[in-house]
Amino acid sequence: MADNKNIIIGLLVLIVILLLAVLVFRPMMYSSTSDTDGYQPGHMGPGTGPGMMNNSDYNYSPGSGMMGGMMTSNMMGNMMAIYYPDSEPITQDEALRSMQDFSTQYGSNVEVEDFMVFSGNYYAVLKDTNSSQDIAEIIVDRYSGSTYPEPGPNMMWNTLYGAGRTNTNGTEYDLTEAENLAKDFLGGYLPEAQIMESKEMPGYYTFDFGRQEIEGMLSVNAYNGQIWVHTWHGPYLGGMNVTS
Repeated sequence: MADNKNIIIGLLVLIVILLLAVLVFRPMMYSSTSDTDGYQPGHMGPGTGPGMMNNSDYNYSPGSGMMGGMMTSNMMGNMMAIYYPDSEPITQDEALRSMQDFSTQYGSNVEVEDFMVFSGNYYAVLKDTNSSQDIAEIIVDRYSGSTYPEPGPNMMWNTLYGAGRTNTNGTEYDLTEAENLAKDFLGGYLPEAQIMESKEMPGYYTFDFGRQEIEGMLSVNAYNGQIWVHTWHGPYLGGMNVTS
């Protein structure tokens, strides 16, 4: 009994330490990184928008305390998000305006495209009009209205604005090869699913997939072929091709 009690106490201490670490390091991940010259590439993406922890304007609470902050950022797929019964999402127009404002932090030559609506958030790709290259993915929480660089591949694999910029090796997979890896994976993950659309991002590729229509999104690392499913979006509600 004493041994079991010590194990339980040890686990509780570990949980507290992990939660404190989240509280300490979260501002470095999501605080604004823009200045008068725009986005600072030394960070993993700007973080801005109303209600980083809780926004009562939208009758939405992503949880409480430290865990609430994590839920707002969609880092855990909204699996612990708490909504009031009368919660209403912000409109698509409001979300698009937030994305357009947010895109200026990446430069004056950046536009919003491929706007998509999921139950948890609005999603869009940022495109550099000078190079015609897709450079980043961003999201707006449908209920808090907060705007962020998308977590996951966009934050960890992006070689322009994410942690992936430390990768100096040549890519191993082109778009076609990455799509084949995605198809092989989907055979087990969601049988009969097909690739609906592809996006070539800096250091990785993002694919929309589904059976009869879009059901989700995943990314493939261009260097090692790893696959990352975008589980934080929730069910797909629709989309539109839009250029800001």
